[in-house]
Amino acid sequence: MENNDIKENAAPVIAPTPVEEKPAAESNPSADKGAQGHFGHGDRRDPRNGGNRRFGGHRPQVQKEYEERVVHIARVTKVVKGGKRMRFSALVVIGNGKGKFGFGIGKSQEVPDAIKKAINVANADIHYLPIVKNDTIPHTVEGNFGACKVFLKPAPAGTGIVAGGPVRAILELSGVKNVYSKVYGSRSSINVIKATVDGIKQLRTISKAQELLAKEQGVKAEEKASATQEEKKDEVK
Repeated sequence: MENNDIKENAAPVIAPTPVEEKPAAESNPSADKGAQGHFGHGDRRDPRNGGNRRFGGHRPQVQKEYEERVVHIARVTKVVKGGKRMRFSALVVIGNGKGKFGFGIGKSQEVPDAIKKAINVANADIHYLPIVKNDTIPHTVEGNFGACKVFLKPAPAGTGIVAGGPVRAILELSGVKNVYSKVYGSRSSINVIKATVDGIKQLRTISKAQELLAKEQGVKAEEKASATQEEKKDEVK
């Protein structure tokens, strides 16, 4: 009986009301982009991911007219009142592979700055090397500077550049592919380069030699004509 009384006096059990499930919010691409920026996270077009920029794109690569090569870098010191002043000296050769080349020396407290100065000096002083058949020089030549002597000789096709160090740098960047060379005396890089340039200045092609010969003959003809006119005047007197 007691158990039945307890059951009768117990509070009625209330069933939980069903909760309506809300539909999942649809993803809004524009909202996502707005939250993440103009481009979505991981978008290939995003410039931050290395993608193409919408405005301007990648900068076009400008091809350099001259190829550059560092021949020698040295550390130089100068003794001043406060002590020693240390700087770097750079020797650079440039060329376009079509007969034009130049060289320059630059000094600075930092190596990159010294190289930039040398390149600017080289661009301001361009020389021309005549190239003939088989990509070689027209004839044998010998250049001198100080105690250095450089010998250059034409070579047949397939020989390559038989040279080393500074001489090879000038010949390769100028566009020569077959040549013999030999260095005598001082082996200082700057002396070798200046001796090589001295020899290159002596090179003459057939057409250039004919022009020079014609000029010389013209000068001689004018001298002979003036001499004969003076002789005739003396005879008249």
